[in-house]
Order: sequence, then structure tokens, then C-alpha cells
Amino acid sequence: MVSTRTEPARTSLRRGTPADAEDLAELFWEARRESVPHIPMIVHPRESVLPFVEHVLLAEFEVWVAESGGRLVGFLAVVAPDVLGHLYLRADHTGHGLGMRLLDVAKQRFPEGLQLWAFESNTDALRFYERHGFVPVEHTDGDNEEGAPDVRMVWRPRGRSSRRSTAASTH
Repeated sequence: MVSTRTEPARTSLRRGTPADAEDLAELFWEARRESVPHIPMIVHPRESVLPFVEHVLLAEFEVWVAESGGRLVGFLAVVAPDVLGHLYLRADHTGHGLGMRLLDVAKQRFPEGLQLWAFESNTDALRFYERHGFVPVEHTDGDNEEGAPDVRMVWRPRGRSSRRSTAASTH
């Protein structure tokens, strides 16, 4: 079987810019749609995604994008002091280390540690984060806008505690 997936070496990482807003919105929508039923569908209408990207994601988060052949194929968004709010890849760019490359950028940018929320039903993501040093520290019964149980996970560099009292509120 021949893989149609692009190798990560052909994919460049760079900071996201306002010029990426439309592509980011489309990637965010498609990645969430493709992930159903592992994660709930976005509860907001599609037309609200671009304003979210422009006025929240690009304005408040540090966004890194993965680009291949002039096309955005993934992104990561982190907000200070330590919240990994979003990590999404196009389905045809999974399984070759691109998620790990983006996560490594976040770890380099926030060396004191990171935390994130992942849907409990997204077992692939939970395994991915655990493989990369994240530890589950809190479970909820779905007290989020999607109404879906989720897990807060924390990564700390070796020698630092994985428990933390602050709670993030994004996925």
C-alpha cells in the first residue's frame, strides 16, 4: 500500500500571521469535523470560526503553523502562561511526526511546562500526549460548552512536579 501522507521533512513550521486566518479557520473546522465521533463537533456555526481565529486565536495565542506545498496542514496554539489550547493536523498529515514537531515547539517556547484539556473520548490524542510526557491530573464530567467529559493533562520537564493548581479552560 502506498502512503499519500507527506513526510514531515517536507513540512516547514513558522509563526502564524493574520494572513493565515482564512486557512487556519478552514483547517480548524475540517480537523474538528474529521475527528467526529472521537471529539464532539464544534457547537458554534461554521461562519463563527473565522472571527474566532482572527479575534481570539491570532490575537491572544502564540500560533505556529505547519506548511507543506504552500498549504497549511497543521497548527498549534499556546496561550501564556502555559496552556496548549489547540493542536490540529489535516488527516492526511498524521502519523509521520508532525504533531510531535509542533508539540516540541510548544515545549521549547514554554520550558517550565504546559497543560491542556483533551476530550476523554479522543483516546488517540490522550495516548499521543501521554507518549510525549503529559500526565492526566484532572477529569471532568463534561462541564464545557460541548458537554463532553474531558481530561486535563500536564507536562513538566524532568524533575518538576506534574501537579498544578491552576486550571485551563480551553481545548
